[in-house]
Amino acid sequence: MEATVVRDDEQSLYELYVGEDRLGLIAFRSRPGRVVMLHTEVDERLEGRGLGSRLVADALADVRARGLTVTPLCPFVAAYIRTHPEDADLVAEASAR
Repeated sequence: MEATVVRDDEQSLYELYVGEDRLGLIAFRSRPGRVVMLHTEVDERLEGRGLGSRLVADALADVRARGLTVTPLCPFVAAYIRTHPEDADLVAEASAR
């Protein structure tokens, strides 16, 4: 299953597409120097196939490429970062929230 993640700044979403179908999203808020990740959704028919993890991984890669940090308010994003310590350096200091 070939998935693509795109950032839509107008809608404040990272969107996961398979073909032309949007099957997942991360809602975010942009703040100076950081991205606040609020909520993650994946089509329930496809849960357990790693698409949520792919979505978060690609969103975090985008945050890193932009030189930003992340505030993971979404429990799924926070759990992903806990299990992927290579991304822990992206987490904004607690005082910046």
